[in-house]
Formats: sequence, C-alpha cells, structure tokens
Amino acid sequence: MMAQIQHEKDRLDLTPKKFVMWLFVFASFMIFAAFTSGFIVYVGGKGHGINVILPDVFKYSTAVIIISSVTLFLASRAAKRLEFGKQRLFLWLTFALGILFCAIQFDGWYILTNKMGIYFVNPNAARSFIYILTGVHILHIFAGLMFLLGALITSYRNKPQAINLYRMEISSIFWHFLDIIWIYLYVFLLLNQH
Repeated sequence: MMAQIQHEKDRLDLTPKKFVMWLFVFASFMIFAAFTSGFIVYVGGKGHGINVILPDVFKYSTAVIIISSVTLFLASRAAKRLEFGKQRLFLWLTFALGILFCAIQFDGWYILTNKMGIYFVNPNAARSFIYILTGVHILHIFAGLMFLLGALITSYRNKPQAINLYRMEISSIFWHFLDIIWIYLYVFLLLNQH
C-alpha cells in the first residue's frame, strides 16, 4: 500500500515536468518552422534555390535516425514490461545510433565543403540554409542524447518505476520529434535542391 502511494506521488510530481517537455518540443518546432519559412521567403525573393545535389550520406543518416526511433520504441516497451536488461540494451543502441547520426551529418558537411566547395558563407545564401537547418538539428540531437543518457542512468539506479517510465517517456517524446523533424528537413532540402 505504501509503495502504491509513493508511486502515485511520483507520478503526480512528474506531470508538470512532462508538460515542460511538450513546451520545449513546441518551441523547437517553431524554430525549425521559422528557419524553413525564412528559406522560402529568401528563395522566393531571389528566384533560385540551393542549386546543390545533397550528398548521399544524408540518406544514410535518415535511415539511421529512423532505426534509432525503432530501438527507442523497443526500449520503452521493455521498460513497461519490467525487462530492464532489454531496456538498457535498446537504450544503448539508440544512443549509439544517435552518435552515428551525428558522425554521418559531419561527414555530409565535410563532403559539402571539401568535395563540393559549398561553404556556409557563399554568394548563394540559400546554400547556407543547409548548414543552418542541419546544424540546429544536430544541436537538438545533442540535447536528445542527454535525455537518453538520463534514461540510461535511471535504468541502472534503483529508482521507482514511475521515474524510470517518466525518463523513458520524455526521452521518447523528444527523440521521436527529432526523427520526424529530420525527415521533414531532409525532404524539404531535397525538394529545394534546384
């Protein structure tokens, strides 16, 4: 009975924090909406697009982030089933895929600069939006990795299940949001290559 009361207290104390996460997601969404709107206005005024074929590595990073959402879903399901070993395994996989996503993005920037001669500062400012959009997304990925790390640490400590599930939930909300945003950004950039 006492454990149930503590569980309920933990659940109630975490509800406002989850609301703050949704506010953070909404604010992040607005940042990406502002940048893509800025791109549309700039390109509309200048009458030309990026005029760059995106490196193929961005396809690979898209596959990696989609797979990472699947592994995070599996981690969340394992946490709900009290399968903590599987939860940790899938959390580590998600974390590793997040690092791989970043490495692939940096490789994409390397290809853009060193092989294609497309720099952040250039005569066609529309091209700079490639770096702005992907760069802001990478910053969000770093934040997502911190959430995943928090969920991992909680899974190894003797914390109440309500806190474990809360950490999994906020990590999932943010990480799946990043997945959706990346797919949107990638398609947006693909559609504006010319």
